[in-house]
Amino acid sequence: MSRLRSRYRETIAPDLRTRLQIASVHAVPRVTKVVVNMGVGEGSREHKFIDAAVADLTAITGQRPVVTRARKSIANFKIRDGMPVGARVTLRGIRMYEFMDRLINIALPRVHDFRGVSDRAFDGRGNYTLGLTDQSVFPEIDYSKIEKTRGMNVTICTTATSDEDARELLRAFGMPFARREA
Repeated sequence: MSRLRSRYRETIAPDLRTRLQIASVHAVPRVTKVVVNMGVGEGSREHKFIDAAVADLTAITGQRPVVTRARKSIANFKIRDGMPVGARVTLRGIRMYEFMDRLINIALPRVHDFRGVSDRAFDGRGNYTLGLTDQSVFPEIDYSKIEKTRGMNVTICTTATSDEDARELLRAFGMPFARREA
């Protein structure tokens, strides 16, 4: 069992239940999945960029990503329907908790000029999305083998019904939210 999952079961869930005044154990907010998405704009012209993105996401998440394809043609971007434009991984279970642990404790503190993540990036239904501008913040990526830096989006989906409950859940996991200045 991963460290973050056992911490959730032993300390975070009971603490959230009392703090949010939830009657049932099953109504306590929890993380259901983490989706990591990496867009590759040049991938439609060069397949080596898609292959590099797939290799990076495989190393970061420990799971093989799905190549995403364009749904419709856009002439200005020279993209046709069905061309590869990115890669996506959906993590659940133990891999999800291990990825979140590495994201919160290793990758985010390695971001250049890091002052915390925004606490306004919730979608209104308890899901949180953050963007990373560089894949080299993860220790699994060898910096000398990077041809081009690529950003990625990380979406954390929760069972929380409100943004405030999801914010409390992620704060209990140790998500470093930025302090607002008054």
